Amino acid sequence: MPPPRSVSRRGIWGWMTFDWAAQPFFTVVVTFVFGPYFVARLTQDPVSAQAAWANMATISSLVIAILSPVLGAIADRSGPRKPWILCFAAVKIVSLSLLWFAAPGSPLIWPLVLMILASIAAEFSIVFNDSMMPRLVGPDEVGRVSNTAWGLGYLGGMIVLILVVALLAGSPDTGLTLIGIEPLFGLDPALGEDARITGPIAAVWYLLFILPMLLFTPDATKGQPMRQAVRSGLRDLRGTIGELREKPGIAKFLIARMLYQDGVNGLLILGGAFAAGMFGWATIEIGVYGILLNVIAIFGCFIAGRLDLRLGSKVVVVISLVLLLIATVGIVSTGPGFVFFGLLPLGLEDSGGLFGTAAEKAYVAFGLLIGIAFGPVQASSRSYLARSVSLGDAGRYFGIYALSGRATSFMATLLFSLVTYASGSARLGMATLVLFLAGGLLLLLRTPYPANGPDR
Repeated sequence: MPPPRSVSRRGIWGWMTFDWAAQPFFTVVVTFVFGPYFVARLTQDPVSAQAAWANMATISSLVIAILSPVLGAIADRSGPRKPWILCFAAVKIVSLSLLWFAAPGSPLIWPLVLMILASIAAEFSIVFNDSMMPRLVGPDEVGRVSNTAWGLGYLGGMIVLILVVALLAGSPDTGLTLIGIEPLFGLDPALGEDARITGPIAAVWYLLFILPMLLFTPDATKGQPMRQAVRSGLRDLRGTIGELREKPGIAKFLIARMLYQDGVNGLLILGGAFAAGMFGWATIEIGVYGILLNVIAIFGCFIAGRLDLRLGSKVVVVISLVLLLIATVGIVSTGPGFVFFGLLPLGLEDSGGLFGTAAEKAYVAFGLLIGIAFGPVQASSRSYLARSVSLGDAGRYFGIYALSGRATSFMATLLFSLVTYASGSARLGMATLVLFLAGGLLLLLRTPYPANGPDR
């Protein structure tokens, strides 16, 4: 990747604030507040609700997998990425705002449709934002910048999560928030308003904080008219797929990433809902758990940025995958009164307060390993590819990169649903994520770095 033209620090920081703007959707809505609310409180059947939530992710992933490389190839020909980001931002903001109406007992179909639209719009925006990165910094700095941006994203998600549990989410028992006050705006936890408000909050946050990127970050110059760009982009995409036969290193990296990202996506989408179903955690417990993970994730990203600069992106991704495997096995081996599949019995006594049982504390400890590794495995994967492609190919390859992250991600959530339905156990469903993480790790170990280097 040749050095890009000089870009101001304001332009680079503007690009990094995109992650800050986007992350609360994933942290607060998908993982730690609205997702667990959907599973545990929107209906009276948490097992079926978990499967429905997984089906939502499956449908979203299929659409994203099919269209991301197409849109990336078209963007390479049409030029600017910001108009695409603005278009998908509008869809995301409207969809999130309407989640407010997902009251307990209401039909599941509408919040599921809104989440599908918001998820698709969020991921398409990420494709275009990621493809801007090789134009902003040189190959020596891309790993540090990518991990720093991801760390800022976790910080943004954590701030919104803290605001929710401290000011908005009331306990079902006392009606008070974590800091002992009545929820602001008169929100009623019995009506799920503490969780439903996270959709509009994430929408407003996103609207405000994508502005620095839109205003200050340089975009690609205007290319072909849209109709011509579509034809040329589709032709380029076919050529790019053909090129992968001559670039086995990049092909191997994309397949490896396809496998392990399935496991990562599964942890993101299902982890909070799994804990809510197992331990009966309310919004406050889930929120505090999410805050702990985000705090450690921020440090994980900044440390990984330094390691990426010194050791390279591949080393960071491998270490992160090992930690995620340990954490996933630990989580699925933990339940009320036991850990490590019952080999280590734990007391059922509840000491009161948050995470009162020993099993809950063990679950949180395993979750912290996820927090350490979750950001670096994604941020350094992004810089891995950025070091391996040219500027002119960035849109196409980051579109295929998004495809590799979503092409089979429906398999992770679908397998979760099938195993959960068949066994009646969400624990066995979660255990299937180990297959994806381990398979991706084994293939990545045989992949060159950078990915366009000599194959092994």
